[in-house]
Amino acid sequence: MSGLASRALAAGLQVQAAARWPGPEDTELPRLAGFIHSGFNPIIAAVAGRCLADLPESAPFAETAVVLVSDLGDVESAAHVAAAVDAGARVGPLFFFQSVPNAVLGHIAAKHGLTGPVSCVCDAGSGVDAARGLLADGDAHRVLIIEIDPDDTAAAVLVGHEPRHGGAA
Repeated sequence: MSGLASRALAAGLQVQAAARWPGPEDTELPRLAGFIHSGFNPIIAAVAGRCLADLPESAPFAETAVVLVSDLGDVESAAHVAAAVDAGARVGPLFFFQSVPNAVLGHIAAKHGLTGPVSCVCDAGSGVDAARGLLADGDAHRVLIIEIDPDDTAAAVLVGHEPRHGGAA
């Protein structure tokens, strides 16, 4: 079980599904159209997809919120943009798009039909607190919490008030 899943359980949330990146079968970074140069956004999308794929096909995703936990964001892309600006080079338009952490969350929401709010926070405790608040306020029936570390490892948990459907992290 990941630290994120343990933290969610300790906060009284029911973990319905969980996933990690990388897994034993992962030998290279995933690709994600529209996101270039860094693995940050593709890894977020990959671990979210794994977590959601762990649920039965009949499980509805409507009113599922997404919370991204990252203390530094996409450091590799930020460093690339800073170096280009320092050198007076042109910065490609995709870097603006992918520099906004909510961009990949919008991609995940659209791909999986998630209709709840999206937000980004800087630590796992805040991510779990945000999920608890969204559930308590009725803003979402479930929350997908995704945590990515600077070393390109990630974990995702789907939490809510319904019984667990399986999954390992």
